[in-house]
Amino acid sequence: QVQLVESGGGLVQAGGSLRLSCAASGRTFSIYTMGWFRQAPGKEREFVAAIRRTGNTYYADSVKGRFTISRDNAKNTVYLQMNSLKPEDTAVYYCAGDRTVTYSDHFGVSRYDYDYWGQGTQVTVSS
Repeated sequence: QVQLVESGGGLVQAGGSLRLSCAASGRTFSIYTMGWFRQAPGKEREFVAAIRRTGNTYYADSVKGRFTISRDNAKNTVYLQMNSLKPEDTAVYYCAGDRTVTYSDHFGVSRYDYDYWGQGTQVTVSS
């Protein structure tokens, strides 16, 4: 099994920055793609960004150019650097892991593409 624990959420003013971390433990070798999703009240959980073990990345259009996903394989940790935050970025942010090994350029953006989930961390951006 794999356990994912997010940290780094909080309250920030619009235009500010936050860095989220996701520490993986357990059978971490089974994770090929790590992703971040978010869910605002009353809305569906939506894809934010993903990174493969190879380092390839993919972003939702809404965060492209503002957010950066990275991973430290030695520490089994994934990061989400969030800059130029907007009130509409307010949500619970979830870390996710996918076991599927693929060499395709296509990234899964559905929550059902991922096998493991963290408990989430709240990000609130005030205007």
